[in-house]
Amino acid sequence: MTTQSKQKHAARGEVLIALLKEKSDFAILQEHGWYRIPVAHVPKRWPTKWLAFYQPKAFNEEAFRVRYYGKVADIQVVPRSELFPNEFESAKTDQHYYKLTIESLEALGQPILSPRPRRLVFIPTTWEKLNRAEQINDLFDDSPLEDALWQQFKRLLIQAERQWELMVEEQRYYLDFALFCTKAPIAVETDGDTRHTVPDRANQDYIRQNAIESRGWHFLRFNSKEIRERMDTYYLPEIQKTINNQGGLSDEGLVPRIFYPKTGATQLSLFVETAPYTVDTCAEENLEL
Repeated sequence: MTTQSKQKHAARGEVLIALLKEKSDFAILQEHGWYRIPVAHVPKRWPTKWLAFYQPKAFNEEAFRVRYYGKVADIQVVPRSELFPNEFESAKTDQHYYKLTIESLEALGQPILSPRPRRLVFIPTTWEKLNRAEQINDLFDDSPLEDALWQQFKRLLIQAERQWELMVEEQRYYLDFALFCTKAPIAVETDGDTRHTVPDRANQDYIRQNAIESRGWHFLRFNSKEIRERMDTYYLPEIQKTINNQGGLSDEGLVPRIFYPKTGATQLSLFVETAPYTVDTCAEENLEL
């Protein structure tokens, strides 16, 4: 691996967007300057150089945004009893955590908002994306292919949600892109060149797709060749056609949008009836911090 590629690889994990589950966790961060992550649930691309913090529904009017960040000064592995010496003993008392101490708590110039209330625990990302992000979806750093698609969606005013979490019968799935439409939501999946050629993996993908479709989702799957070589002639037109067939995009369940080949997205009348949008219980409620 060249020096340049090593630097590029390292940069992908230099920032971790982490969940502030409760306001009490924010108080610890403000007063004592540390954050905890269960060793059993360490995120990918570990360790991290910077922490930024996602505020869930517990923050009320300040919810569903990233506002604060800090540079990691130290990481230690400690038992919970050391973090909370006055806490009553429980099954979690002897669990071990990464205790991340930050140099100082800073505020972003503008908070990074989530267009929709959503489930979030960790997002490994880069310093560049943190500084350029206009919304939560700009932070995801799973693959260059998905980044390219996301830029096309933004260009066409297609408000997608990246890495959307979906629970189906206690099984947690993450969709590459979720599009919320008036009639039914659309799951858009991108397949790598070799990822789905292995029989066992292909079978798992079919099981996954069937489970998602059983919840009323319309499924679109494209391989990397289709995306790279036929972006404008096939991939994007197919997505736009499917959005139209599902009644247009629904912005928070209020105003759907229909796509036309030359003019792009057009809002329908405010009086067009749309389906309500609901959010299931957030995943942060299941994270043992």
